[in-house]
Amino acid sequence: MNTFNSGEAELFTEKFIQNPYPAYAKLREMDPVHQVRFPDGQKGWLITDYEDAAAVLKDQRFIKDYSKLFGGTMDQMSVFTQNMLFSDPPDHKRLRGLAQKAFTPKMISGMRDRIQEIADELLDGMENKKNINLIDDFAFPLPISVICEILGVPVEDRDKFRLWSNSLIEGTSGEIGVSVYEHMTQFIQYLGEWFAKVHEQPGDDLISNLIIAEEEGDRLTQKELYGVVSLLIIAGHETTVNLIGNTVLALLAHPEQQQKLREQPELIAQAIEESLRYNGPVEFSTSRWASEDMEFKGKRFQRGDLVVVSLNAANHDPEKFNDPEVFDITREKSPHLAFGMGIHFCLGAPLARLEGEIAISSLLERFPKMRLAVNESELVWRPGMIVRGVKEIPLAIEE
Repeated sequence: MNTFNSGEAELFTEKFIQNPYPAYAKLREMDPVHQVRFPDGQKGWLITDYEDAAAVLKDQRFIKDYSKLFGGTMDQMSVFTQNMLFSDPPDHKRLRGLAQKAFTPKMISGMRDRIQEIADELLDGMENKKNINLIDDFAFPLPISVICEILGVPVEDRDKFRLWSNSLIEGTSGEIGVSVYEHMTQFIQYLGEWFAKVHEQPGDDLISNLIIAEEEGDRLTQKELYGVVSLLIIAGHETTVNLIGNTVLALLAHPEQQQKLREQPELIAQAIEESLRYNGPVEFSTSRWASEDMEFKGKRFQRGDLVVVSLNAANHDPEKFNDPEVFDITREKSPHLAFGMGIHFCLGAPLARLEGEIAISSLLERFPKMRLAVNESELVWRPGMIVRGVKEIPLAIEE
């Protein structure tokens, strides 16, 4: 892991990964629009305060499609960037429009009973255990089962998706090895075989709809199909895995807040929003590049400059949030940036919120005496430049 010492704010070290918020506070105070060297060796701008973060996320001069500036593709993993997250208008609107039909408020609301059923089945499987790993036993299988059902891929393949997803995401740490490319190849091969089956026998799932659908007269290309489906599989569970894990950790670390939620279960929606703000599941925005020479917040940006927003740093900006280091589930609805802002606002945000609410409410009800089975300092946070979450959360759940 590379180290970049920005004055007193040491970034991207093991200590930083464990708790980045002190470094963010120093950097916001010292220079919230700051040039750093990221773990993969690239030099770019890191944005750490709320106002500037929101400005970058909304400003379409900061583009997502690398090839518009430099031609070709960024690297061998580019097949996974042929989707709405890594595109700009007008392609973005077309690609997002094809996928968003499965994520309308009505569609998501209609899944509540099924999500609750999956959660209950998972919790039933833990009933006779004294100890569980929250991630493996609950936080991962819940959202991956849901997104598999939406897409129409076999839920029994969920462990493969987890392996491929972890490999691709943790590869953003700058330590991409042979295994990442092997897993990428396996993922592409799997999707190709599944698409062939769907072509032969389409169903009423999202992949079938993507293959046969037309949006404003334009279908997905083969590369776009791979890009959109891989994004939905990965993003469709990664955010929620870490949302569930981080929320449980916050509630265990703040027993008075946990007790308040038990006494007032109607606070669950606010609790999820506060968790998203307090220790959000997505650490950094995906990369943007300055499309032109410009002045931004008093700094000179050159065409092609890399720009990354720290969503979690922005969500701890005291200029925007009162007492940002305090975890308070009664906090008034906050305009946090956990799901981004602007045209790239997370498509699956309503689904992640619903899954989070059901997961946490069900877990608290079923295991009222759950506690960490290890010291908090022993938890290992995942590497990479996208997600923020721990690899395992050992819990003691006995009465």
